[in-house]
Amino acid sequence: MADTESRSPRREGSLEAPTRHAIEWKTAEYYDETALFEELERVYDICHGCRRCVSLCQSFPTLFDLVDESSTMEVDGVAKEDYWKVVDQCYLCDLCYMTKCPYVPPHEWNVDFPHLMLRAKAVKFKTKGASFRDRFLTSTDLTGKLAGIPVVTETVNAVNRLKPARKAMEKVMGIHADAVLPPFTSKPLARRFKDQDSANAALTPTPGATTTGKVLLFGTCYGHNQMPELGEDLAAIYRHNGLPVTLADDSRCCGMPKLELGDLESVEKLKQHNLPALAAYVDQGFDIVAPVPSCVLMFKQELRLMFPDDADVQKVAARIYDPFEYLIARQKDGLLKTDFKQSLGKVAYHPPCHLRVQNIGLKTREVFQLVPDTEVVAIERCAGHDGTYGVKAETYPFAVKIGTPVFNRVREADPAHYASDCPIACKHIEHGVGNGKPSSHPLQLLRLAYGI
Repeated sequence: MADTESRSPRREGSLEAPTRHAIEWKTAEYYDETALFEELERVYDICHGCRRCVSLCQSFPTLFDLVDESSTMEVDGVAKEDYWKVVDQCYLCDLCYMTKCPYVPPHEWNVDFPHLMLRAKAVKFKTKGASFRDRFLTSTDLTGKLAGIPVVTETVNAVNRLKPARKAMEKVMGIHADAVLPPFTSKPLARRFKDQDSANAALTPTPGATTTGKVLLFGTCYGHNQMPELGEDLAAIYRHNGLPVTLADDSRCCGMPKLELGDLESVEKLKQHNLPALAAYVDQGFDIVAPVPSCVLMFKQELRLMFPDDADVQKVAARIYDPFEYLIARQKDGLLKTDFKQSLGKVAYHPPCHLRVQNIGLKTREVFQLVPDTEVVAIERCAGHDGTYGVKAETYPFAVKIGTPVFNRVREADPAHYASDCPIACKHIEHGVGNGKPSSHPLQLLRLAYGI
């Protein structure tokens, strides 16, 4: 076992602002399994000696149980093959790095647990590949395109509602029968925007100190194929505020599902498709907004760290916003309309992990607090869904376990509305609450408050 006492006299952790190193994923050492396991052992030992992240996700209880049940009750007693059990439970939420760990860089122990898990996933993908199920679930553009064919849409949605079919799907594909599978649409966002192009006709950009007033909507694969009302609600709210909204042409998945799989080459291919067009829009004076926090985080952080020398990546990272982050920027410049027609009452609001780790604060709550007679109860815990983690047969029970405190807090609050900025988390919470009251997305609620 490595001696944690000898590593540094500063066991209390760093008091400096955390920093992030570039992801050296194109080097040979990155995929060196011996070097990987040495680093896993080093970091696992530090985590074992600290344990403050035990309540965040299933990775840490898995690690600590392996240690406590080993012959030495230390990391050196854990079989190296069991290290993968910890990796498989990580869904790269980033909360341990951003909210809990005292040993992140610039601390000399240099612990970046999520990006170490990413490295392990990348090594595993390169050496062992991935199952058909995992490739299928993370190929969101392909599944959306296929399921968007009208007759296929009806069939897929009908099958997903049938319990016997879901049981068969669990047995054959490993997709849990009880997991929420959101329906596909036969009229994706691009078609809906085409029908509403005239809505921008009378609008001219209203620039502000920090925003340009010209908005490019990165619709996201989920927003295009499964919940296009996200883009419709966003466009209605922004246009009400005098902001013309243009939909990004021919955009593909941001790459987050492939990142979580460790398929970094597919992430690069998606980057090569999306970034030139997005950067060109930035050059034309557009700000970019995406309604799914994971997509914003992908452009703001992960791609920037994977491709630190790519000028287009850095340019887009500097100009992409969460929808409510953008609205608060407008409000601070005196440009946000507050002509709300309807109060929202009590709102139980869940800020998802990939929004919290952007370090922008709870901007959705700030906007809701501008609505008269509206009370916001923020529930700052992971809802447990986390991309494909919440639908896979082997991890769905953990997704429910992790999300149960959130479900309970929603029930206790007994709100008029409950919402999460992550549309997938919304449905997972709704399923977990189980009281028949539907969840809402914050954009839907804000549009309701405006009465538009």
